[in-house]
Amino acid sequence: MTFLKSVFSTLVGLLIFSFVIGFFFFVTIAGLIAISSDEAPEITPNSVLTLNLSGFIHERVAEDPFKDLFPESADNKLALLETIETIARAKTDDNIKGIYLRHGGISGGYSALHEIRAALEDFKSSGKFIYSYAEYMPEANYYVASVADEIYLNPAGGMEFNGLSANVSFFKGLLDKLDIEAQIFRVGTYKSAVEPFFRKDLSEANREQMTSFINDIYDNYLLNVSETRGIALDKLRGISDQMLAREPEDALELGLITAVDYENGIKDKMREALGLEKDEDIQSINLQAYAKSNSPTYSSNKVAVIVAEGEIVSGKGDTETVGSDKFVKAIRDARKSDRVKAVVIRINSPGGSALASDVMWNEIMLTKAVKPVIASMSTVAASGGYYMAMPCDTIVAQPMTITGSIGIFGMIPNMGGFLENKLGITNDGVSTGEFSNLYRVSSALNEGEKAIIQNMVESGYESFTSKAAQGRNMSIDDLKAVASGRVWTGAQAKENGLVDVLGSYNDAVELAANAANLDGDYMISYYPALKTKWEELLGSMANEAEARIMKNKYGTMAEYVEKVKELESYKGIQARMPFEIEIK
Repeated sequence: MTFLKSVFSTLVGLLIFSFVIGFFFFVTIAGLIAISSDEAPEITPNSVLTLNLSGFIHERVAEDPFKDLFPESADNKLALLETIETIARAKTDDNIKGIYLRHGGISGGYSALHEIRAALEDFKSSGKFIYSYAEYMPEANYYVASVADEIYLNPAGGMEFNGLSANVSFFKGLLDKLDIEAQIFRVGTYKSAVEPFFRKDLSEANREQMTSFINDIYDNYLLNVSETRGIALDKLRGISDQMLAREPEDALELGLITAVDYENGIKDKMREALGLEKDEDIQSINLQAYAKSNSPTYSSNKVAVIVAEGEIVSGKGDTETVGSDKFVKAIRDARKSDRVKAVVIRINSPGGSALASDVMWNEIMLTKAVKPVIASMSTVAASGGYYMAMPCDTIVAQPMTITGSIGIFGMIPNMGGFLENKLGITNDGVSTGEFSNLYRVSSALNEGEKAIIQNMVESGYESFTSKAAQGRNMSIDDLKAVASGRVWTGAQAKENGLVDVLGSYNDAVELAANAANLDGDYMISYYPALKTKWEELLGSMANEAEARIMKNKYGTMAEYVEKVKELESYKGIQARMPFEIEIK
């Protein structure tokens, strides 16, 4: 009997193994087929470009080779720069008669949303239509939808139109329970990135700056919606403050939308605009497919766009971070290329390592000496992100960009209590000098050690502010008056002299081309190169596996565990904006 069981188990194991191998063989072949069939689609006359406004906005997104095969499991990402370029192309494409906006929840910051909205407004100037439909309309989505000719909302749906809020999670209580002390070193009244580790609520300075910039962002929001919807600004603010648009019928009566109906209703409206019969199919193409037909005109001149998105770290970094080594190579390649006549640094970063930021600053300075360099700020270009912008010839920001935060900090956790009281681990040892064990985490620093680190932070702040003053042609006193770690919107930063121009990504590219006297004869080249489809796939699989493990292990607490784990990334002096501000 034991022998039969063994044979049966072996056969079952072979069957499972064969199934797994067969599955991966199928996936590989299917992926290769998907990759090999990447030809640009044919755009039929009288077509509609469909934009699915959901998921997370990123500056650039590597194509997923299996998205069409497994659409339910694919990451929902929207490539901002590709979206802007594709809308601009659709404007002049005779085959595209209009754009259909279909909404889910979209996340990515109001500066990015404003870029998309501005591109849609430009598209409308061609006389083509824009129709919008949502089952539920979040506030972020409505900002984009408000530019549409027709805005339909599902009868059973709803919308958010009640203002913005900015929230910060605090971990002091958690660290207290774990017997972990965050030893903080900082410069600047407003340098609040470390507040979550030593406070349980906002400081007055942090509350002041957050109140200031969130109100400035919403003022711009309301002003732009007022102009496109034809609703008086005071009335619109009242609708928001009192949350008067609670049901679809409320939104219709107040003029925020044009119809309460199901999706078939707006599709009938589109058929009418396209001159189709009631039951005729609408020729529709989604943004990703249409983007494949983007074929830029060749030119011997290039404007290099170097995209820096994510937290700033030393080394190569990864797809989620700005690695100084990778960035330095990218801008050096652009500088050495004879075809590259000008450079745009596209920044979407809250900052990070002060050392890595300074390394990249130096490379930008070397490039600026031989070619025009323009900074284009996206959703956030703060602290280390601003460090990258300040040496550029011209800094371009959106009014709702979050920037500034000129200040630095250091933090060393004292985990001695946690190790001994929670895990029973103690530490002891010897050293050759008084400060040989300066950066330990196993016990508290003494006053002399704290003084050394504080002096390093203050020295770093002086370096940051002096370089910022040099780049902005300001006195050091004037620069420090708007520094101290304070966060500003792009509009506020322009008033304070930290930004030169309020404008879009396209404006920054045009400025770079004009500075190089290219007279319209150029093509855009992006740096660094995106990972290959297979690299992106393997990276996504690894990230998803890690996320699933965290979720299974910690449940709803997983995101908070991740925040505490981020303490490990705070190596060296940091130049980053206030910790994880979420605006919604």
